[in-house]
Amino acid sequence: MHETEIINQIQIRNEEGLTNLITYYSPLIKYVIAPILPQDGDREECFNEVIMRIWDKIDLFDPYRGSFKAYITAIARNCALNRTRGSHADIFEPLTDTVPSPEMSPEEVLIKKEEQKRLLSALDALSPKDKALFYRKYYYLQSTMQIARETKLSPRAVEGRLYRIKKRLQKIIGGEFYE
Repeated sequence: MHETEIINQIQIRNEEGLTNLITYYSPLIKYVIAPILPQDGDREECFNEVIMRIWDKIDLFDPYRGSFKAYITAIARNCALNRTRGSHADIFEPLTDTVPSPEMSPEEVLIKKEEQKRLLSALDALSPKDKALFYRKYYYLQSTMQIARETKLSPRAVEGRLYRIKKRLQKIIGGEFYE
């Protein structure tokens, strides 16, 4: 089945589209959320939430901004990260007059956007292999062992390449690079 057909089925609310979404894209979704959520129950809840978000928000998919796989991947990653943040919500104290707001100021938001633009530009300067390795480690939060297994590299080779990638990015954008 072609992804365009699945998208069209979901857009017209044909339940076969939901079945096809699960059939064809569940391995990708599970692959993305697994390194972020270690507990099986969290993974299952997140998986279901991702499927429902895709179903509910299919009109937000824009093929000119990226592929359907990229859209699904972004939803899965964000859902998993939100779930990890939510699981720690109870350890924070409520805000009082003496505690500053955790929200960023407009100036901080602007600086953050500029840093993101510089990083994306620097990432475009990397080879496709290095870019993929960087994304696996720092965007998809995969472990070094998982990357090593799947790329047929030794863990030491993965760490070495990541170190060199970080140094190259640091040289391109300036400043320090944090993990």
